[in-house]
Amino acid sequence: MKSPYQKFAKDTLVIGIANVLVALSRIILLPLLTKTLGAHDYGIWAQAQVTISLVLGGVGLGLPYALTRFLPAKTDEGEIREEFWSVFSLVSLTTFAVSLILIAAAGPIAGAFFEGSTRIVRITGLIILTWSLDSALLSLFRAFRQMKRYALFVVGDAYLELAVIAFLVLKGHALLSLLWTVLAVRILVFIPLFFLINSQVRIKRPHFSKIKEYLSFGLPTIPGNLASWVVASSDRYIIGYFLGASSVGVYSATYALGNIPIMLATVLGFVLPPTLSQLYDEGRIDEVRTHLSYSLKYLLMMAIPFVCGAAVLSNQILGLFSTTEIASQGYYVVPPVALATLILCICVPFGQTLLLMKKTKVIGLAYMVAALINLGLNLLIVPIWGILGAAITTLIAYSVLLDIELHYSRKDFRFDIDWHFIIKSLVASGIMTFAIWLMHPQSNLTTITTIIVGMVIYGVALLLLKGFTKDEMLFFRRLLQQRTPPGDSSDDKIE
Repeated sequence: MKSPYQKFAKDTLVIGIANVLVALSRIILLPLLTKTLGAHDYGIWAQAQVTISLVLGGVGLGLPYALTRFLPAKTDEGEIREEFWSVFSLVSLTTFAVSLILIAAAGPIAGAFFEGSTRIVRITGLIILTWSLDSALLSLFRAFRQMKRYALFVVGDAYLELAVIAFLVLKGHALLSLLWTVLAVRILVFIPLFFLINSQVRIKRPHFSKIKEYLSFGLPTIPGNLASWVVASSDRYIIGYFLGASSVGVYSATYALGNIPIMLATVLGFVLPPTLSQLYDEGRIDEVRTHLSYSLKYLLMMAIPFVCGAAVLSNQILGLFSTTEIASQGYYVVPPVALATLILCICVPFGQTLLLMKKTKVIGLAYMVAALINLGLNLLIVPIWGILGAAITTLIAYSVLLDIELHYSRKDFRFDIDWHFIIKSLVASGIMTFAIWLMHPQSNLTTITTIIVGMVIYGVALLLLKGFTKDEMLFFRRLLQQRTPPGDSSDDKIE
């Protein structure tokens, strides 16, 4: 039988690989879109993506996330069916209503933020409807830690979308066709996903017997979700309003690269809630602390060298993945965005602690304060400093968020922070940064080579500095050597 650490690590590995593959598809998509659409149309594309993320943060009422808190401990099939289909039904109704409102109000929304393209706003409304339903269904896999199935769907979704978009842009199709493609992919994913979920949890007429409990947990997360969107994405709207779609395109490209470390944070954000909830409910508090401590350590292991590398290679990397125009106008934005992402990564384990203690209101409050600061500063600074001002305000907002979450989470539940490792990671990153600064790549090929060499230098330096204990290295060696026993169908059942 797998230990909780082995299950957690394997789940993290599966979702980690999936997120790497999804991130890779987005990295491939970035130059494909920027080099064919140009900064202006790429800016409109980015606005559509930002709008989707805004609406998805609220239409679910926090219910899919609540599933990951309450379902893992359930064993009765009838309870599982009732609670899951109640959540799915309510999410479907709210999303349908919001999508209709967005479609009906397409005119004024397009006039303010999409440079008059009402058709793009309407298609975005349809995408939101299908995307929300997909997310609600996928939450069951997450709740019961069926990470292989979850990974299969998200990776298949990403690469199906990439393949069709690549075909269309190479054939000269415009932005509108690309958004229709995204909608078609969402529908194609929904159909097999729905039938697979139905085979595990048969459809049952919902009675909403537990929906009050779910809403009491989920609704307080909505302000946090919306405030999180304000901090992470509202600057696109402000940039678009004051500076136009081309500036949105430049900023979105730089933000996409500077935001790469969040990939690992996303992995842990999916794996930690059901894992920690089960351990905490079973009274295994020391194991909860160990999970949180390791999570922070490995987030910093990835994010610290990224920030250092972004400080010296931002122009070259941006030129590699976008156009010369975007690189020349936005390279100086990558470092502050990367630093903001590092701070956001640090927030993850402390935010998970607050979720574990059911202090969702604190998380919502923290994000609301950060959002107000971000929005206010953006309105003041963006018209003066442009896209650099947007990056700086994001950095300030995430710093405030971390301060609040750190204060409240450490009051009630503490875990160890490996300060020795942090120092060693900073030293190893410094060595790496000096080496890639000396290499000073000029072409795309030398830039790729420099990135690879820098990663090797950082890894070797961290090993020489003994950044990992013998117990950790032995644990991961055993983990990689372990095979799933014959007949183990843990990824195919609800329990």
